[in-house]
Amino acid sequence: MEQKTTRRASFKKIGMGLATILGVGSVSAMTKKQKSTKKEVVGDIVTDQDIPLFSGAVKHGNTLYIAGKGAHVEPFEIKAHTEIVLQELQKELERNGSSMDKVLKVNVYLADLADYKGMNEVFRGRFGKNPPVRTTVATYGGVPGKSLVEMDCIAAVD
Repeated sequence: MEQKTTRRASFKKIGMGLATILGVGSVSAMTKKQKSTKKEVVGDIVTDQDIPLFSGAVKHGNTLYIAGKGAHVEPFEIKAHTEIVLQELQKELERNGSSMDKVLKVNVYLADLADYKGMNEVFRGRFGKNPPVRTTVATYGGVPGKSLVEMDCIAAVD
């Protein structure tokens, strides 16, 4: 019995130390804080035959995840499509308490890698002085729909 009490006390001290490091105050407060962050769908839910397929945007704690945005309109020109996609991302960010400056990560999917330079010309400077990390890939078979580019992102929320 004494060994269990000692182990329990040791674990409690470790938990208190972690809580202090994390700035939570106590183990119970840390647990409450962790439990308070749940997934909240904040964008449209896309369905397939009335079955939910994916969410357009989801908040989890202070993080916002935005699904891919494309430009499925004419003209079929990379700069025009990139502009439309960035405007759509910006609208979704602002609607959910974030902004282009708070974007942490962007994924860019190009229908054709030859459009990389044109996409970059429009993309440049759109995320403030400290741009997010970015991955850019050319998709095999193209971007779904008729868009030349699709982007998704992860952003901080106040």
